[in-house]
Amino acid sequence: MSSTTVQNASPAVPPQGTHHYVLTLDLPGRMAATWTGTITPGAKDTRHDLYVFLRKHVTAELPEYARANVAFFSLEPNRL
Repeated sequence: MSSTTVQNASPAVPPQGTHHYVLTLDLPGRMAATWTGTITPGAKDTRHDLYVFLRKHVTAELPEYARANVAFFSLEPNRL
């Protein structure tokens, strides 16, 4: 009896976080942008904690968005 092993030939895919987020910030009349990705919250993190973390992360890179309006925010489990 022979055995065959099939290996994935594609490059390794980095692991995804447990939650998927979408954050859209709008500076009316100037610009708007959307950030999306995955994140794994800590055991005691709340939805609000992650919102504040993501907002701070964006504004650390792009300070002009510090006073932007939140047009959309979604945080959902990253599963089907």
